[in-house]
Amino acid sequence: MSQTNGIKPVGYFDCPGGGQVVVSGTTAYIAHMAPPHGTTIVDVGDPKTPRKLAEVTIPPGIHSHKVRAVDGVMLTNREGLRGQTPGPNARRGLGIYDVSDPARPREITVWRCGGVHRFTFDGRYAYLSPEIEGYRGNIMMILDLKDPSRPEEVGRWWMPGQWIAGGETPTWNGRDHRCHHPMRAGDRLYVSYWHGGFVILDIEDMGKPRFVSGLDWSPPFPCPTHTTLPIPFPLMGRRVLLVADEDVARLAPAPPSFLWLVDITDETRPVPFSSFQVEGVDGSPAPDYTGCHQPVEEVRGTEIPVAWFAQGLRVVDIKNPHAPREVASFMPPVPEGSGRVCSNDVFVDDRGLIYLIDRKRGLHILERA
Repeated sequence: MSQTNGIKPVGYFDCPGGGQVVVSGTTAYIAHMAPPHGTTIVDVGDPKTPRKLAEVTIPPGIHSHKVRAVDGVMLTNREGLRGQTPGPNARRGLGIYDVSDPARPREITVWRCGGVHRFTFDGRYAYLSPEIEGYRGNIMMILDLKDPSRPEEVGRWWMPGQWIAGGETPTWNGRDHRCHHPMRAGDRLYVSYWHGGFVILDIEDMGKPRFVSGLDWSPPFPCPTHTTLPIPFPLMGRRVLLVADEDVARLAPAPPSFLWLVDITDETRPVPFSSFQVEGVDGSPAPDYTGCHQPVEEVRGTEIPVAWFAQGLRVVDIKNPHAPREVASFMPPVPEGSGRVCSNDVFVDDRGLIYLIDRKRGLHILERA
């Protein structure tokens, strides 16, 4: 049974577990966690009765758990599944589709690389985290999709030490420092870099991304940096970056991860100045997938919906950035066959409807009460 506080359930769509949900107009795109399920396209014109339009399937050995759709073009990631060897038909990289008719998605091409983890897309450029031969761990890359059938690399950036083919030597263990995903605001990219923290890049010249600053707090904090979300308006006269650490791959046993607020008014010196944790967390170590994961990436006001893994949906008001507070929440019922909730991603559409996807099963459609 669900538990609500300031949130009203509107509809539900039963589907395999998802990693991301986005909505374009009245069409939802759900990216799934495991093959053969790739991307499900859903009509949410009537959110009370969402209706499946189409599904893109994928072969064994890869997953396609991220999706974006802008102006009739859909992008999906394709990367290797942990612990599995992709087969000969498991093309890794970035899948590009024509969804001008959402009920009949058509593959345009697959931009090939060793795999893409996550990305953002503005309708022209994709900002992504590909695995490229010669580098250790995912790097940052910008692709031009002016002609979706012929993606062209515009620029790339990597953390010094990643380019092992160029003679660089990492100062970290394995793939601890790797690009998770870039987010653009103006001529800046805000790039989460896992246990490498985050970096701010100047992309006024997209062909030559330039390092502006960075900040890494793991260690001493044990969780990797997942999302660096620039707030598109000032808060108390300051420019603020909302940073989510992901509650996985901890460096040591620890309590669940949380949200940070970072002052980037002087972007050369990012300063963390406040944080938010769900009430009731007592500091005891907890299993992975308990704490913070992913805030909504299209900010429409100071209330920020956040997918909080085992804590469901949390709506955090950052109007006073020094004292962020929870103003609403929704705890979905535990999906059948699962031990607990695992809310993985959240999206808000132009109607103000909130879409919450569970990592194990099901999409909830909600609204503020």
